[in-house]
Amino acid sequence: MKKVIRKLLIFFVSASGLYGADAEKRVILCSFYPMYILTQNVAADIPGVVVENMIKPHTGCLHDYQLSPQDMKKLSSAWALIVNGGGMEIFLDKAMKQFPGLKIIWATDGIELIHTEQDLSGSGHNHDEQFNPHVWVSVSGAMAQVRNISAGLSAIDSVNSVKYQANAEKYLSSLELLKKKMHNGLANIKDRNIITFHEAFPYFAREFNLNIMAVIEREAGSEPNARELAEIIRLIKEKNVKAIFIEPQYPPKTAQIISLETGRKLYTLDPVVTGPPDPNAYITIMEANLKVLQEALH
Repeated sequence: MKKVIRKLLIFFVSASGLYGADAEKRVILCSFYPMYILTQNVAADIPGVVVENMIKPHTGCLHDYQLSPQDMKKLSSAWALIVNGGGMEIFLDKAMKQFPGLKIIWATDGIELIHTEQDLSGSGHNHDEQFNPHVWVSVSGAMAQVRNISAGLSAIDSVNSVKYQANAEKYLSSLELLKKKMHNGLANIKDRNIITFHEAFPYFAREFNLNIMAVIEREAGSEPNARELAEIIRLIKEKNVKAIFIEPQYPPKTAQIISLETGRKLYTLDPVVTGPPDPNAYITIMEANLKVLQEALH
């Protein structure tokens, strides 16, 4: 009889522990895909911590995104929110006022941002926000964001701070190898003039010494007018730009017209705004971008 009672006690204690752990589950909500991938690596294997991507599925960047009731529900129960910042998540402004107690970590905190007017002049591109927020598209930028995410999570969860920091250092080592691989792979590229689809690649171009000669769409999904289109075609011919890059998240219709008019081939560069939930996805996508650039600019 005592053995039976002892087994029952062990069962109830075990069950209580399981339910308790589930009840204490802390959801780190990430504003969109690149923040989700970076945070997965920083918060890997930490008991009770779950990383979720708030906006899915979504194609392209978030400049025109509107929060859904489901998004609001996720925000109401989140333990922490990881955002890119820099003007990317303007759709969150009103929502964050409704959840004043929500802990928010800004991945671009302390990072010097590219001013859109200064650094994209001549492209015919203008953007609603003053600064370009696409920091993660640069490997160095992504590394800086990983450090910010790690520091932010360590500050609000001091019990697991050592684990966050160890995870971050491990991931940063992998990103450093990726960075070196891309620099080495692009070191001997002679033709560095490119045409990009929209404003996602200034940080990437700066890091790898590429020249963005023009941007096809002022805002993703907004086609250039006839004058702008003619100017891009003229520039490609005059400067003998070899490569036109499209993005997998957007229809290539306008780029195809430019390709037909100039005889230039289209290539795909991925700004890592959509993809699989795999924690290694950022590295995989960037390695694919490297191969595309080597093919296009050889």
